[in-house]
Amino acid sequence: MFKKYRVLKWILICVLSFIVLVVSFGFWFMSLLPPKNTALETSQLKDLPYLSEAIVPYRGKILAVVTSTAAMGNSGKNTGYELTELARAYYVFTANGFEVDVASPLGGKPPVVIDDDDMGAFDFAFLNDSIAQYKTNHTIPMSDVVAEDYEAVFFAGGKGAMFDFPDNKDIQRLVRQLYQANKVVGAVCHGPAALVNVKLDNGRSLIANKKVSGFTNEEELLLIKEARSIFPFLLQDKMLAQGAQFNEGAMYLEKVSHDANLITGQNPWSTWRLAETMIQQLGYTPKYRAITAEENAAKVLSVYASHGKARAKELISTLTNKEQQGVDRVLLAQHSILAVMKGEVGNFFKLIGLVSYAKKQAARAAKI
Repeated sequence: MFKKYRVLKWILICVLSFIVLVVSFGFWFMSLLPPKNTALETSQLKDLPYLSEAIVPYRGKILAVVTSTAAMGNSGKNTGYELTELARAYYVFTANGFEVDVASPLGGKPPVVIDDDDMGAFDFAFLNDSIAQYKTNHTIPMSDVVAEDYEAVFFAGGKGAMFDFPDNKDIQRLVRQLYQANKVVGAVCHGPAALVNVKLDNGRSLIANKKVSGFTNEEELLLIKEARSIFPFLLQDKMLAQGAQFNEGAMYLEKVSHDANLITGQNPWSTWRLAETMIQQLGYTPKYRAITAEENAAKVLSVYASHGKARAKELISTLTNKEQQGVDRVLLAQHSILAVMKGEVGNFFKLIGLVSYAKKQAARAAKI
């Protein structure tokens, strides 16, 4: 009996030690991340030089289209358009001289997804911009859109787009007319769902033999295991079935495909470059924009994936100075968690090492 209690005692000690270890690691992990910058929540257009200085003359109008769908089928999961994807593209377009209208399949006020971890100065400025908020609260019904009024169309992502973009005849009409008029068609993340059923006047699929990007099967299924049963299709599968040349990049990192006047992006982190590529395709040099800390973190992750930890640390050192915006440690940490979800324990610890190194470099730069 005494031996039995001794075994139970050691089991209890081991369990408690494990809990203490996990909790301690959790506190240490959180200490690597910067404190929440609540000052960003009050960001205004006047605070952002990209928008408030060196104003570009008027060049025409671009239409941004967002989903009207609030739920993912019968799954009970909420959805809507991704605010960061709309806000960042909206401001690239306006900074480069274009007036932006916002439309949705049903018109009115569409549902929106706001991810606190991804929100930056431009995203909060969008929430505090009375003009932008009026447009998103009173979106134009797609049935009222006149294609001739616009130089380009941009389809923002959000999982709801998988449900109400593909079969919308007004979306198909708009895309066909703009594309065939050699105007620019752009879409990011789940936004390319707007393109999958578009037929040109010659009867061919718009995306047949086109190099395109969109939210990948791997990205979808990692976060939503039951995605095949929730969505009417997986975007990558559908685009391939329509004869597209699907251009897949690293998970949750920037990837943009540019095929003449058709420009598509893989995920939310592709939005900045996609919007600026649209400006280039419209015939203009994009206005200078300071690269964000999130974009810098994406560069670090790309270098890490292709060249290893040492080169990634070198890049962190280069990007952490007064001339740069630094490196977003939250995005690095998110990718370490993704590594765990994928069963890549070694990558988890290496990425945590990068987060720790980025914190040290930021502290060093603050002292200079």
